[in-house]
Amino acid sequence: MDATERRVRQAGYNGFSFRDIATDVGIKSSSVHYHFPGKELLVDAIAERYVERTRVFLGDPAGMAADAAVGRVAALFLKANETDGLMCLCGVLGAESAGIPLVLRPRVSSFFTLLIDWLASALAGTGASLTPNEVVAQLEGGMMVSRTLDDPALLRDLAARLVERATA
Repeated sequence: MDATERRVRQAGYNGFSFRDIATDVGIKSSSVHYHFPGKELLVDAIAERYVERTRVFLGDPAGMAADAAVGRVAALFLKANETDGLMCLCGVLGAESAGIPLVLRPRVSSFFTLLIDWLASALAGTGASLTPNEVVAQLEGGMMVSRTLDDPALLRDLAARLVERATA
C-alpha cells in the first residue's frame, strides 16, 4: 500500500500498474492482484488509509485557536511537499476526478469534506476572516504551483500568510 500511495502521489491514478507495484516491493504482480483484484480497490484502500491518517493527525478541533487550526491543516500540505516530496494523494485524485473510477470519487471527496468540516468546527466563533473552503483551496492549489515550479518556499510562504490571516 505504501508503494501504491507513493506511485499515485507521484504520477496519478493512471501513472502506475500492478507490475510497477510488484517490482517496487519485490513480489509477483499476481500477489498484488490476489489482495486487490482491481486497481480501483487498491487505490480506494490507500485513499481510505490516507483520510484516516489525516483525521488522526488533525485530532479534536475543540478549543483550538484559529491560527493553530489553520497551521495544523497547513502542516499536512507542508509535510507532503517538503518532507515527502509528493503531492497530496486526494489532491492528485481530485485533479483526475473526471478520469478515475466512480467508486473512488466519494473517498476523495471525503478527504476534502473532512478538512473543510474540521476547519469549520475549529474556526467557529473565532472571528477568523478565512473560510474553510478558502484555506483548503489555497493550500491544495499552492501545493500544485509549488511543486510545478519546484519552489517549496512558495507553499511555505502561503501557509504562513494563511496562519497570519487566521488571527486577523
